[in-house]
Amino acid sequence: MSPNATAKLTPKGRATRQRIVDGAAAEIRVRGAVATTLEDVMAHTETSKSQLFHYFPGGKDQLLLAVAEQEAERVISDQQPHLGALTSWAAWQRWRDTVVDRYRQQGQLCPLSTVMSEIGRTPGAQAVTTTLIDRWRSEIETGVRAMQAQGKVDTGVDASRAAAALLAGIQGGVLVLMSTGDLGYLEAALDVGIAALRG
Repeated sequence: MSPNATAKLTPKGRATRQRIVDGAAAEIRVRGAVATTLEDVMAHTETSKSQLFHYFPGGKDQLLLAVAEQEAERVISDQQPHLGALTSWAAWQRWRDTVVDRYRQQGQLCPLSTVMSEIGRTPGAQAVTTTLIDRWRSEIETGVRAMQAQGKVDTGVDASRAAAALLAGIQGGVLVLMSTGDLGYLEAALDVGIAALRG
């Protein structure tokens, strides 16, 4: 169902569709994307097969993509308001702590990563990932530029590359967390990346 089609749903229809997406996300957190079946989602959400296919005529792949879009949005929203207000070193520290806390609570099972691994490199999946990474990097870059404007970060620092490097470090730390359960790599990536900005 396209965004335009979703917008045309009645309030009850939007609520039902959202309940299906939330139920699928909950099942994926427990079972993983590969093991979660449409039957699991139907049982969890108390919806019929006809209801599920009404909202997701493309079946499991379309439902997984909707879950991925929602989880990607949550990655950004969970970091707010700190990510959008990186205008002091105290703000950067609050953002750092928020990111670490988010992934500490999430643990080793990342719904977004498990979903993306199943739907693979389809155009829709790539678009979700690209949008997420671009938004996240842009927010960090805006913070670096704000600090440069205040004279707190050297103006010779390439804000875009610094933001990209910090984000790459976060993603690497999250990958190690998912593989080993060790949060220390994520903390190190954030701490070293922010310290590099401070000079």
